[in-house]
Amino acid sequence: MTLKELKEFLDEKVILYNNPKFIESDPIQIPHQFSKKEDIEIAAFLTATISWGNRKMIIKNAFKMMELLGNSPYDFVLNHQEKDLDRLHSFVHRTFNYIDFQQFIKSLQHIYKNHNGLENVLLIKDKSTNYQTAINQFKSVFFEIDHQQRTQKHVSDPLKNSAAKRINMFLRWMVREDKAGVDFGIWKTHKPANLSCPLDVHSGNVARKLKLLLRKQNDWKALSELDKNLRKLDKYDPVKYDFALFGLGVFEKF
Repeated sequence: MTLKELKEFLDEKVILYNNPKFIESDPIQIPHQFSKKEDIEIAAFLTATISWGNRKMIIKNAFKMMELLGNSPYDFVLNHQEKDLDRLHSFVHRTFNYIDFQQFIKSLQHIYKNHNGLENVLLIKDKSTNYQTAINQFKSVFFEIDHQQRTQKHVSDPLKNSAAKRINMFLRWMVREDKAGVDFGIWKTHKPANLSCPLDVHSGNVARKLKLLLRKQNDWKALSELDKNLRKLDKYDPVKYDFALFGLGVFEKF
């Protein structure tokens, strides 16, 4: 396929999958339960954090997370006392357990009370055109309070060559301006042009079949290669193609 043909093919798939029907089977439905900015971003961040494995199980456990937070995630994060964290003891999603969940709540409180919230902490503050250093800085802030070592593995570090799939997905939800009503676009200080595709098995395999990606591993180096090629197709909104790559992989078994 020529670049023009590839763009036409993928643009059609974006239209097919980037619509409200997509929400019904996707973890993004969890933050869509909320209307307050801070509720949306905390629900989205926690949901994205456990987004690996079986999608039905991710959605079920993310709803359970919200229930345990009294369906008011921001209020719980900001105003919880130590004893309130006991109610999280029943939570587990694969290797993410109640110890990690409690730590995430404490770290989020630290971020909202001392660092002006998630939108500010994940902002690109250097001349970068992607979130590699911003995510690394975010991880430092997230764990600058007392924490158990085990929880660190649940926040990826792109400077260690991680593709940071879950944080990139969360960033897409928050930053991307979406006329179709799937992504929220509530972080106005960020630019959609700087986003990277949440690279997973499905999107990676499809990208390789379409020659958008040659590297075999799904790591940050692969993500940089994919970024470069997707930005040739749309430099202002490159991650809209996540819908196309994911849809082709999951729904069409491309």
